[in-house]
Amino acid sequence: MYNVDLNQVNFLIHGTTVATNALIERKGVPTALITTKGFRDVLHIARQSRPKLYDYFARRPDSFIAREYRFEVDERMLYTGEVDTPLDEEQVYKIAKILEEEGIGIVAVCLLHSYANPAHELRIREILKEAAPQLRVCLSCETLPEYKEYERSSTTVINAYVMPIIEKYLGKIQDEIKKMGIQSDLHIMQSNGGVATSQEASKKSVQTVLSGPAAGLLGGLVTAKMIGIEDIITVDMGGTSFDVSLASGGKPSYTVESDIDGHIIKVPMIDIKTLGAGGGSIAWVDAGGALQVGPESAGADPGPVCYMRGGTRPTVSDANAVLGYLNPGFFANGDMGLDVEGAKKPSMSTSQNPWG
Repeated sequence: MYNVDLNQVNFLIHGTTVATNALIERKGVPTALITTKGFRDVLHIARQSRPKLYDYFARRPDSFIAREYRFEVDERMLYTGEVDTPLDEEQVYKIAKILEEEGIGIVAVCLLHSYANPAHELRIREILKEAAPQLRVCLSCETLPEYKEYERSSTTVINAYVMPIIEKYLGKIQDEIKKMGIQSDLHIMQSNGGVATSQEASKKSVQTVLSGPAAGLLGGLVTAKMIGIEDIITVDMGGTSFDVSLASGGKPSYTVESDIDGHIIKVPMIDIKTLGAGGGSIAWVDAGGALQVGPESAGADPGPVCYMRGGTRPTVSDANAVLGYLNPGFFANGDMGLDVEGAKKPSMSTSQNPWG
């Protein structure tokens, strides 16, 4: 479209929301957790803080790992790095057999004080590789070698939960790059605004959770600087998420941890707030008859009903088309039409029509 010679591309950077979408829609891969005896429920207990202090009906978000797939092993490492209780290796072999029988493809390992001494986590990986060679293993001592048990567990589990998805996604992009004749290696925007190789991004997929929105903020800063503005608010609305960030004095705001759908990720990143309400977020009616939006998304394929690609369920974009916020005569620079009438007649899980 822009008449660019692809052979002249010598540095390619890609931003993505694949990991973000997988978390918001809870469509990661089936994952297990191995932890120290007595710490099986750390992911559920989380923190003592209550974001909704006066809401009697507030519920913690469900863990990405069901309790039956959170396993305990006898072992204990002290905060000094000394071994208090040796690792019961026989228990690990038994867990490996269970995971193989259940068809679990990846396991997160997060033991008490492994940041001080990772020996037991490393040994668990050796045993799992021996007993179940096809099993992927993600260690907390490599993902986040820091204290604070809940934060380390949550971050490691999220890394494992999205890792196979990111690997598959980046692998497809690399294949397409080669077919197109682009000479550059594939580089991935990280959540902190930095850049990593695709190989590194595949191993530490948690670093890409806010990859796309981070790239959007940096692009917004460059654009704003060109017109002499330093203080901006950026909004990045995609098919599944709605991401908002603030920059002051021409610089992004940073944080050492973020909250995605109630789950903590403790890695340095640009401070971005994510809501599960993008253009493709699906509207539905709950058991009480109330209208809900998301977190499930129609995605790019088939997409919203008005895109005329086979979508049958109403989305935010369909609502915007019906309300006249989207111009059917000049959508996507006029390259794509919108079926506004079709958007008025979506299929619902009940007979109720969300557009009134």
